[in-house]
Amino acid sequence: MITKEVWNIVSQESFDKWVPQLEEQLAASSINTKSRICMFLAQASHESGGFARLEENLRYSDPARIALIFRSGFDLDKDRVVDPEEIEFAKAYVKQPAKLANRAYANRMGNGNEMSGDGYLYRGRGIFQLTGKNNYSALFFSLGLKNNPDLLLTPKYAIMSAIWFWNSRNLNKFADSNDIKGSTVAINGGTHGLVERTNLFNKLMVAMK
Repeated sequence: MITKEVWNIVSQESFDKWVPQLEEQLAASSINTKSRICMFLAQASHESGGFARLEENLRYSDPARIALIFRSGFDLDKDRVVDPEEIEFAKAYVKQPAKLANRAYANRMGNGNEMSGDGYLYRGRGIFQLTGKNNYSALFFSLGLKNNPDLLLTPKYAIMSAIWFWNSRNLNKFADSNDIKGSTVAINGGTHGLVERTNLFNKLMVAMK
């Protein structure tokens, strides 16, 4: 069902590397109608940069951006405003992915404190950037596998994790009603990239037989 024409809409990555795994796993899942597959591929493509990005990029060079994006770890006075002292504080985390993740994701999503190393160990990976110890533990428990986050950097488990994420959030309901905005909010937490996601979905619906 995922022809080369369809694949070229969502990715420039290797057809042979990704599509056989996608077709096999989607066929065995509940993502098994045209609208569900198109919604899944459109969202997956946008979230992963066309299936090219399977790991969260935490090598930030701008401390102001760090302080803005990772508010839970850098809003020191809890006023929801990026203050000069918070930007100054964030300078210590510039171009230090592990240190940044451990700070940003500490005491959240099942992670331990900043010194535990959980933030970096359970950083975003896979097609939908699965993040946090609780999510990883639930995923690998459902697969009957030992918790090994780096597996999500391979196509097989990146797809597997994306399907698990999709089903755990009941995202088929949005696909069944062609609700791209609802699907985007459920995945992204907002409507970032909605126009591109919509264009991808519409092109796929035309291209897929």
